[in-house]
Amino acid sequence: MKEIVLITGASGMIARQLAEKIGNDYELRFLTRKKKRSNEYEWDINKGSIDETALENVSHIIHLAGANISEKRWTPERKRELISSRIDSAELLRNTLKKKNIKLKSFISASGINYYGTETSEKIFTENDPPGNDFLSEVVVLWERAADDFLEQNLAERIVKIRTAVVLSEKDGALKKMVPPIQYYIGSPLGSGKQYMPWIHIDDICSIYEFALKNSTVKGPYNAVAPQHAINIDLTKKIAKELGKPLFMPNVPGFVLKLLFGELATAILEGSRASSQKIQEAGFRFKFPDLNDALKDLLKK
Repeated sequence: MKEIVLITGASGMIARQLAEKIGNDYELRFLTRKKKRSNEYEWDINKGSIDETALENVSHIIHLAGANISEKRWTPERKRELISSRIDSAELLRNTLKKKNIKLKSFISASGINYYGTETSEKIFTENDPPGNDFLSEVVVLWERAADDFLEQNLAERIVKIRTAVVLSEKDGALKKMVPPIQYYIGSPLGSGKQYMPWIHIDDICSIYEFALKNSTVKGPYNAVAPQHAINIDLTKKIAKELGKPLFMPNVPGFVLKLLFGELATAILEGSRASSQKIQEAGFRFKFPDLNDALKDLLKK
């Protein structure tokens, strides 16, 4: 009998690719707002409703649900949504497990590299460092606390928190947004261009989830970030080089981004470095540790 893995955030790019990666080894179920297939189960976080049969005989939950941080301006309402989509969803799972008296082998939760804040400095953060003091840090701290509750309430034998960097994928996310302006000769670095952009290839982030799922010694927080650090201007230039396009335009001034995006601009104009040493010491090996190789792979598709 295959172990059952329940995945939330079923429509996201990580969930889709991860399902392909682990689908032969596990029986997969998905929580979604609108059921379309037999292995999908409906839930409504706002209403606090869930199809409880989704959790029957489940061994592992991979919790990827959460509203997109960079999709909209951070109005007070949007901020509440960013927090509730992560925390309320975890609470709904936790309460249902408790009600049905189910204990998981593992609860593996998405988290964010923004745990450490977004200030650009010389520091390279490790999992032992304290959180930052901005809005994104607050979101991630609450997110991780919701995951910790599964262990503290004896609902999971172990919990893993994957502090995810910017995921590079040809199908969705930051890279897909950066490519068209460069292709049409209007791409340019953002702000000073000197802010760090912690990144990871989509294959590697999915492999980290698989690694965490299959290795019971993996516990607690891990930085899911490529070993090679990059700043915004370098990433932009490397994308342009890979596409064979020149960069004519000057940097987009920070004040323009602040006018366009409000407080969200902070996450674009600042960025920190984080170490991947802990996950590597646990035995994980990156397929794409080098940014040039990652972009070559993604942009050839």
